[in-house]
Amino acid sequence: MTSNSELREMSEEQLEATAAEAARELFRLRFQSQSERLNTPSDIRKNRRLIARIKTIQTERSKAAEANSTPA
Repeated sequence: MTSNSELREMSEEQLEATAAEAARELFRLRFQSQSERLNTPSDIRKNRRLIARIKTIQTERSKAAEANSTPA
């Protein structure tokens, strides 16, 4: 998986692509967990947390940009 520092170095487009890939993988894992046994059930949690990390970084960036764009 990707560390926080690696995620913070990514551009917005790279974060979007990583989040989309993680969401597809999460869907696949959930589908597989219902139809058959997963080899590593912890992958579901890892993907959920990766998506949450990405969304957190995106929110931080948007709030920082908003704070910089509006004069105080």
